[in-house]
Amino acid sequence: MTEHDPAPTDPHILQGFATRAIHAGQAFDPTTGAVTPPVYLTSTFVQRAIGDLRGGYEYARGGNPTRDALQDQLASLESGARAFSFASGLAAEDALLRAVLSPGDHVLMGNDVYGGTHRLVRRIFGRWQVGLTTVELSDVDATRAALETLKPRVLWLETPSNPLMKITDITALAELAHAVGALVVVDNTFATPYLQQPLVLGADVVVHSTTKYLGGHSDVLGGAVVTNDLELAEQVQFHQFAAGAVSGPMDAWLTTRGIKTLAVRMDRHSANAQAIAEAVVGHGAVSRVYYPGLPEHPGHELAARQMRGFGGMLSLELAGGAAAARAFAEGLRVFSLAESLGGVESLVNYPSEMTHASVRGTELEVSDAIIRLSVGIEDVDDLLDDVRQSLAAL
Repeated sequence: MTEHDPAPTDPHILQGFATRAIHAGQAFDPTTGAVTPPVYLTSTFVQRAIGDLRGGYEYARGGNPTRDALQDQLASLESGARAFSFASGLAAEDALLRAVLSPGDHVLMGNDVYGGTHRLVRRIFGRWQVGLTTVELSDVDATRAALETLKPRVLWLETPSNPLMKITDITALAELAHAVGALVVVDNTFATPYLQQPLVLGADVVVHSTTKYLGGHSDVLGGAVVTNDLELAEQVQFHQFAAGAVSGPMDAWLTTRGIKTLAVRMDRHSANAQAIAEAVVGHGAVSRVYYPGLPEHPGHELAARQMRGFGGMLSLELAGGAAAARAFAEGLRVFSLAESLGGVESLVNYPSEMTHASVRGTELEVSDAIIRLSVGIEDVDDLLDDVRQSLAAL
């Protein structure tokens, strides 16, 4: 640990989630008593003498108090020993993969993941002779066979998955992966640490696009890596410092501010999404609803066991195909047609031409009849009315 890392005896570790979200890494300013820690907008730090650093700070790429406060907060919420804040979610994934992969290694991931993750491994790391295989992770036997055959360096899980909301048994697959020496990485962006704790369930690393639910207000870009493996943490820290994909202090502060309301926001996101999913099941214009909170969802029971709630993301398959999906997405009035997710406002996304355009022609290609909803925290009746009027117009 560096001298500004949280101590293992930090009392926040013993407190509830919402309390830690508000207080972990957020000690008041000792000089003024300001209840909100200041934003350290500085690129460098004055040394007492050559090599005699104040608080361990030398240059902002290597460390910044505002970024460290966010990292302490993230580690606490994910029950991790170390956390690192990056300029984006993909920057976080890139640094982690650089830290653990070598030419000739293999990555095994689910057949439904964020398109940018698949693109990163396939097109960037693929040129570095890193292999990539996808598998149906909800099929434990198929996953076991792939693990035993490929012996991958990394098993990459995304649960719930994007955009089909598949649920993966983190504990079961972590045991299988560890048996062949694989590192288990879970993208916890959709669930957030409030709804799901992958490290507690057996994963080795958690990654986030903090742009989404953690920031929560569609006003900041960021990513995170969290782990309990101190040796791996040192490697990630080195790659972050050497390559420089750090979050800026203002971005870190905005993310910290968003995290403080994460618990109450996720409760509302989940409740609103559940109401919409239940309202559209059986609608003539909708052939399928992908939401783990529905009893008929194939991963419902597993999600109920490993998650606190079912989250704010759901996808719909429109019976009228691509034309209906486009018309529905463009006919919404409260939901905004935009990339991204996890903000307080509701968004609609057309994956096949937006977030997952990069996986066209691969086994991850998303049907053009599917739209994805990021359900916000507006009044649920307004959201329901919006969905119903757009469906009625088809």
